Amino acid sequence: MNWNGVHVLVTGGASFIGSTLVDALVERGAKVRIVDNLSSGKLENIEGHVRDRGVEFLEEDLLDDNVAEKSVRNIEIAFHLAADHGGRGYVDLHQAACAGNLALDGIFFRACRHAGVDKVVYASSGCVYPNFLQTQPDEILYLSEDKVGPPYDADNMYGWAKLMAEMTLRSYYSDFGMKSVSCRYFTVYGERGHENHAVIAMIARAFIKQDPYIVWGNGQQIRNWTYVQDIVSGTIRAAEVIDDATAVNLGTMERTRVLDAVRDVMDYTGHHATVELHPEMPTGPMNRVADNTLACKRLGWEPKMNFRDGLHRTIDWYFRTKKREEVAAVLNRMLTERDSVASGSLEGVASAD
Repeated sequence: MNWNGVHVLVTGGASFIGSTLVDALVERGAKVRIVDNLSSGKLENIEGHVRDRGVEFLEEDLLDDNVAEKSVRNIEIAFHLAADHGGRGYVDLHQAACAGNLALDGIFFRACRHAGVDKVVYASSGCVYPNFLQTQPDEILYLSEDKVGPPYDADNMYGWAKLMAEMTLRSYYSDFGMKSVSCRYFTVYGERGHENHAVIAMIARAFIKQDPYIVWGNGQQIRNWTYVQDIVSGTIRAAEVIDDATAVNLGTMERTRVLDAVRDVMDYTGHHATVELHPEMPTGPMNRVADNTLACKRLGWEPKMNFRDGLHRTIDWYFRTKKREEVAAVLNRMLTERDSVASGSLEGVASAD
């Protein structure tokens, strides 16, 4: 698809994933509008685009009257990433806040339909998958798209809101012909990431030389951390290929144990400390890994970055851009919150695991 001159909207476009998506769309020649209330995203992530007048930026809240209608005016493709979300500590401890996504998504989809937006590209999540499938870390499990179905058992209010949004888009396609695709993101990490996500939290603990080095859960949790650039390329490809409201997994199929990731962080940073497990803290499912077969088949997409290389690249970025005393002062808060605090050196939104 030729993106040159295509009018696109990115909601939550100042956030971690959103701003990386904006970079890629601008590079492809798209005419980009961003709407973001900066409750967790950062203006510095997009300021170059805004300063150069290549991107239109609306600092507004999609839950406010008429903002959704204004944001989608004259838009051809809408990438909907805005949400109240964060990492495991956030989605476990802020259920009511995440429930607000039910209203946010409903208002936005309705505005897209009324404005004649050609397609909605929705940032969904691995949190839509049933919890009861993900309890045994020793099981070799890959979550294929067909595993979301009765009996539904989504992950917290965040997961239920994502699931309801997917269902809403399928209904809009069936009833009104509004084209869409839902991209189920799995454990995204990378530059501009946030400390309430596991990978950035691991890096931050090493950065401030935490000893004992705290790990939430028993450390046996299995994840498939997926590099943000791979997520963005998959999202754009889904926008190009899928019209019929299909949901597709975007995630690597690498299976990584939390304790193994911790050891890699400590080895690469040269931080030697005693690991202290905290099983009482928010842990999430014990075994969450995507099956990306459908994405490979329908999109011709697969992740390019292996976890070890992406982790080291992210560590290099974090150590280069952060200040140790500022991170140390606010890390405990940032592990469970999504807003920027203190000097503003810590940043934005990403997808929950």
